[in-house]
Amino acid sequence: MSEHADIDAAKAQFVGQVYDEQTLTFDAQKLAVYATACGESAARYTDPTHEDFQAPPTFPTSLHPGKRLPDGYPKFNGLGMDAGKAVSPIEPIRPGIPITARTHVHDIYTKTGRSGRMVFTVIRMELTDPDNTLLATADTSIVIREKPAS
Repeated sequence: MSEHADIDAAKAQFVGQVYDEQTLTFDAQKLAVYATACGESAARYTDPTHEDFQAPPTFPTSLHPGKRLPDGYPKFNGLGMDAGKAVSPIEPIRPGIPITARTHVHDIYTKTGRSGRMVFTVIRMELTDPDNTLLATADTSIVIREKPAS
């Protein structure tokens, strides 16, 4: 059996399968508070009366799925850590518009470092508007540094 058989099986079973879906609506004042707290100064992000008011591009990183991982996701033997976040803003996120957030495992891959094999899971949340227009994607990467076999 291949060293990566567990990764291949996990990819086949989980990648691309939506495991969490939420409908969210954002309040203009809360978006402005978020933007200000992040150090944003552009009026289109901090002033709800601005004609082009919208959530700042980093806003999707503040959203979390209702479930961290899909049911039955394998538990890799090791220490788990946050491996980073990435946002791809595509269209503005506006207050008062219902947004659908769908979350799926986007990728599972390994790297080998000085301390051994590391398993990365990339969780992607896709945000769409009522017309199903993709507004943004937000990726969260999780890394498990596997414990060496004894």
